[in-house]
Amino acid sequence: MLKPKMVVIHHSATPDTGTLSWGAIQDYHVNHNGWSDVGYHAGIEQAGDRFLCFFGRPDVLAGAHTVGQNGRSLGFCFVGNFDEVAPGRSRLIVAARRVLAPWLLRYGLGPGDIVPHSQFASKSCPGKLFSMSELRDIVAEELDALRRKNAG
Repeated sequence: MLKPKMVVIHHSATPDTGTLSWGAIQDYHVNHNGWSDVGYHAGIEQAGDRFLCFFGRPDVLAGAHTVGQNGRSLGFCFVGNFDEVAPGRSRLIVAARRVLAPWLLRYGLGPGDIVPHSQFASKSCPGKLFSMSELRDIVAEELDALRRKNAG
């Protein structure tokens, strides 16, 4: 059973066109890479005028997203190429509220345990224009709100 020590943040490095591509990512991971499922535990992409979160591998199983870290991390993918465009605050808020803050609460982690894929690979992932500090700040706010809600 996976006992994550961190959450690794990725980007798909493909444009988020506003149409659903999570299935295409899963197909690529399974049919091209030969994996049993999508490598990430969850992700977010734009669908029309809103952001939707999708789940991939169960969060109790090792992912296939970061070489050498899969047995100790959860993988989260932001669909988009954030070397070319910043992800935007609303996308970060939805990801934090729906997935990242609940994961941190469940596994006893903090915002500092959210790390970029580039920490483990010579890539810009999750993108040169992706602000990890902004994401961590938003996750901290959402985590505090979640704790207050659970305490009340």
